[in-house]
Amino acid sequence: MNTTLKLKLAFLVAVILLSITTVVPSIFPGAPTWWKTYLAPEGLRLGLDLQGGMHLVLKVNLKKAEENTLEFAANDLKDSLSEQSISAVRTSTPGTDTVILTLPNTGAVDKVKSLITEDFPDIDARIDAREGSFPRIILTLKEEKKTFIKNHAVDQSLEILRNRIDQFGVAEPVIIRQGEDEIVIQLPGVKDTERALKLLGDTAQLEFKLVADASGLNLQDLVQQARAAKEWQDGESMSKLNRALQNKLPDNTSIYFEKEIDKVTKKVATIPILLENKILMTGDMIKDAQVRIGGSFNEPYVGLDMTSHGGKVFAHITEKNVGRRLAIVLDEVVRSAPVIRDRILGGSAQITGSFSHEEAADLAIVLRVGALPAPVDIIQNMTVGASLGKDSISQGLTAGIYGTIMVLAFMIIYYRLAGFFANSAMVLNIVLLFAGLAVLNATLTLPGIAGIILSIGMAVDANVLIYERMREEFLLGKSVRSAVEAGYGKAFFSIVDSQVTTLITSLALFFFGTGPIKGFAITLTLGIIFNLFAVLFYSRFIFDAINAIKPLKKITFMRLAKTPHFDYMRVKNITYAVSITMAVIGFIALVQISLGRANLGVDFSGGSLLQYKASQEFTIAEVRDALTQNGLSEVDLQKVENEQRLIVKIKKTEVVVAKHAGKVSSILSEQLPDKKFVLEGESEIGSSVSASLRDKAITAIIISFIGIIIYLAFRFDIRYGIAACVATFHDIFVVIGICWLMNMEFTLLIVTSLLTLAGYSLNDTVVVFDRIRENKPKTEKYIRDETINDSINQVLSRTLITGLTTLFTLLSLLFFGGTVLHDFAFVLLIGILIGTYSSIFVASPILTLWKRKTV
Repeated sequence: MNTTLKLKLAFLVAVILLSITTVVPSIFPGAPTWWKTYLAPEGLRLGLDLQGGMHLVLKVNLKKAEENTLEFAANDLKDSLSEQSISAVRTSTPGTDTVILTLPNTGAVDKVKSLITEDFPDIDARIDAREGSFPRIILTLKEEKKTFIKNHAVDQSLEILRNRIDQFGVAEPVIIRQGEDEIVIQLPGVKDTERALKLLGDTAQLEFKLVADASGLNLQDLVQQARAAKEWQDGESMSKLNRALQNKLPDNTSIYFEKEIDKVTKKVATIPILLENKILMTGDMIKDAQVRIGGSFNEPYVGLDMTSHGGKVFAHITEKNVGRRLAIVLDEVVRSAPVIRDRILGGSAQITGSFSHEEAADLAIVLRVGALPAPVDIIQNMTVGASLGKDSISQGLTAGIYGTIMVLAFMIIYYRLAGFFANSAMVLNIVLLFAGLAVLNATLTLPGIAGIILSIGMAVDANVLIYERMREEFLLGKSVRSAVEAGYGKAFFSIVDSQVTTLITSLALFFFGTGPIKGFAITLTLGIIFNLFAVLFYSRFIFDAINAIKPLKKITFMRLAKTPHFDYMRVKNITYAVSITMAVIGFIALVQISLGRANLGVDFSGGSLLQYKASQEFTIAEVRDALTQNGLSEVDLQKVENEQRLIVKIKKTEVVVAKHAGKVSSILSEQLPDKKFVLEGESEIGSSVSASLRDKAITAIIISFIGIIIYLAFRFDIRYGIAACVATFHDIFVVIGICWLMNMEFTLLIVTSLLTLAGYSLNDTVVVFDRIRENKPKTEKYIRDETINDSINQVLSRTLITGLTTLFTLLSLLFFGGTVLHDFAFVLLIGILIGTYSSIFVASPILTLWKRKTV
């Protein structure tokens, strides 16, 4: 063995040892701490779909933040004017970005201007003083303040949410900003999802106000009148209700609702209560909040400790208002309104309200951390239970094992000793892939496992290309050493070109995909990169090393059939007609999908997807009857055979997620108690997210095709790029048409499979193009039909074998990968058959359309 081979061996050993060292802590959690710290500092993480947890996308309501800022400023201005004996009446406005105050006389205008200039620098005030009418002040937020809110509200919300989560006790949460006004939160291992949602969603605006005298007013009737006049409905803001009733309420008062819980029945009642508008204290004066036990029933309550300034203010408030009720208002709901018996010193107060210990603890957390500067809306909620995650891991591993065994067995049977070398290269590829994921601290998702399994099937493709080239050299009578040299040399550019085109689609998925789809893109990308190393460096080294130690005299391959001599161009008109017909059906299907008339998944339509597991057998009919009787007739139900699982899909276009899980779970537990349905996972997507996902999917497809055309134009000729893209569009349209005719649901995973199919189809097409370019005599000005026929016949064996190994892995995914990956594998299975057809009967014949051009 010469020095070069020894250096290559040392390099390989170092790479393998480093990879194993990096991967071990991710597979064996019991590895020593020093190993994890110094040898594998990052490690591989399981995605939420495998370990269970929540994935949330929150949208910070910046418009509401501006409205709140203006509202608080207007109320403060009214209070300040009231202290100077100037009565300002608020007038209704058509929009929420303007507040209009009417003054009693023109003499107050100068005082108001001076007050706004000195104490309200963020407010623009325009005076409308017409003769014969009361002067009006039109208040709006200054643009500088709006810009400040836009720039800081999201970051401030992110930090507050991070602090809440830290105190909630979630291990390794992910909290990042996304886009202009969104926050992505991942909470691994969370079991009480409702509690987590409430903790994150509450704004926690805490205010102390005095209860006003409501004698002579029937508040319940006033609220009912507003409902009847459709001026306000349950769930809308209290400010809207009070604007509707402002002429029927005493000056400087507003209606709120007090929350009361019956001690015996635990039923929640909301009772209207009249409060003074003046805010005496806010949550900014709270230093600490803790859960304590006390009262007549030894129930949890939240004890408040105030800042030094807050304690003085609270003492002053209680001293001046002995005998009156002081309301503690949290997010526009009165949580308690005790009577002030005496002046309270020491800066302590308490919030009572029949809390459970968890509710009191969560309230204490949000009060300690502080209020959000703006409301946050949950526009996407994906929750996976731990049991579903374990099942996904088990199914993924089973599919991977079966797929790997089939590929390994086939390669050894068909290529004998060379097949063993190819298998060892594939194993090295997988080890390097896991090491790469661990180094990147990547998250392994269920689609990521699918990417690894798919990489196993595609990993042997490069070796198959080399071995089929070597077979051709053996038929010419060359020695093993010469055949190996020629095989690697002639297959090199075909391997690189085919892998790069697949890499382009993987990168498009990575940059424009979301969540688990990124996981699939990362594993596929790393699989392609490491496959090039394993094949072009490692497997070549194996041949060279063995030949250096003991030269191989003969390498035998199995052969299913001799090289065919089929005339493909003879039937091109027939295949054109078939392909155009199928592609037109696919185009019609695409139009129907874009119009929303196809079977769109909640990823694109918006809505909820809920997955339950029952302890006993059930029928779809009895579940549908139970849901229909309770007002949920428009739902899609699916039963997973042999797993006692139920999938409920509620497709609705709503900006904020509607939280259907609670209602469906309640119906199932009440109507079918013997089945014991348990919610394992939920995915709730608002319309804004579904539109964003749809746009990103379209962008990924466009970007990948542009990249492919540019690369093929650079490597071959623009006409090769166009022919390859036409064939790939054909494959995608045909597969979409088949899925549409079968009424399959179009989800993000289906889009992922289509892009993966595009990469695979291009892989096959590029190999054929490489052989056509090689076989075309340089003296010819155009490509003859005979050249195309010969080229396709020469690579047909490679095409069929690669398709077969990939089919092995897809069949294992289809039958053992579980419900999540079933449609993904099925679409790819169809796509590979269509892709093999198109590389022979579509892509290559298109090249003959430029017969008068030099190619």
